[in-house]
Amino acid sequence: MIHITRKEHFNAAHRMYREEWSAEKNAEVFGKCANPNWHGHNYNLFVTVKGEITHATGYLIDLKDLKVIINEYVIEKLDHKNLNLDVDFMRGKMASTELLTIEIFNQLKGPIEAYPGVFLHSVRLFETDNNSAEYFGD
Repeated sequence: MIHITRKEHFNAAHRMYREEWSAEKNAEVFGKCANPNWHGHNYNLFVTVKGEITHATGYLIDLKDLKVIINEYVIEKLDHKNLNLDVDFMRGKMASTELLTIEIFNQLKGPIEAYPGVFLHSVRLFETDNNSAEYFGD
């Protein structure tokens, strides 16, 4: 079994808040992240797939194909968007890095696993150089 990782990048804005809470409670819980004028991040996304190498080609999946999948199902939907307002798969969800990571995994699983013998292993999302979340689908 081999693991292959592709890195992509996108920029997006979001706001951490709960509609049912007062502005004061949102500020207390989420701090600066509750800013009503939003704030943004330069995200780095790492998508790891796993499987057996195809001996005819010498690789698990053509990385050009993996790039196309990630761009079509994730980057085009997230890049330079507001996670709270513009992204269909984040509607009604808190725009935390943790939940975004899970939803990115869910977006990629089907298209990646349509390739015979290729499985989505994990999605790791860096919100900053110091903060990241990783999801393995379980």
